[in-house]
Amino acid sequence: MGELLGEVTRDLSTLMRQEIALAKAEVSESAKRAGKGAGMLAGAGVAGHMVLLFLSIALWWALGSAIGRGWSAVVVAVVWAVVAAVLALRGRTQLREVEGLPETADSVRKIPHALQGHEEKNA
Repeated sequence: MGELLGEVTRDLSTLMRQEIALAKAEVSESAKRAGKGAGMLAGAGVAGHMVLLFLSIALWWALGSAIGRGWSAVVVAVVWAVVAAVLALRGRTQLREVEGLPETADSVRKIPHALQGHEEKNA
């Protein structure tokens, strides 16, 4: 009986270590994806700031001299607007791909059946 109990304890310990390792791996992967998305959104924020800056300069130049110097600043502002839109869309896509811990959650759901000796219910 003692040997059986020791084996069960050892198996439970191994199972818990494996679950913790799986959770760490999934958290690491999710954090990497979230970091990429957050970085792209930060880039979109900087680009958005540049849009406001260049639109302000363009308006200033356009109102200051109606000749056309301001239009060059408008072109630069439009370029920054495109950059901001692309970064925002890519960042949002990256953040939507973050899944959390699906494999860990699935395997943790199987533990009660395994402890009861009903592994066939896990299929």
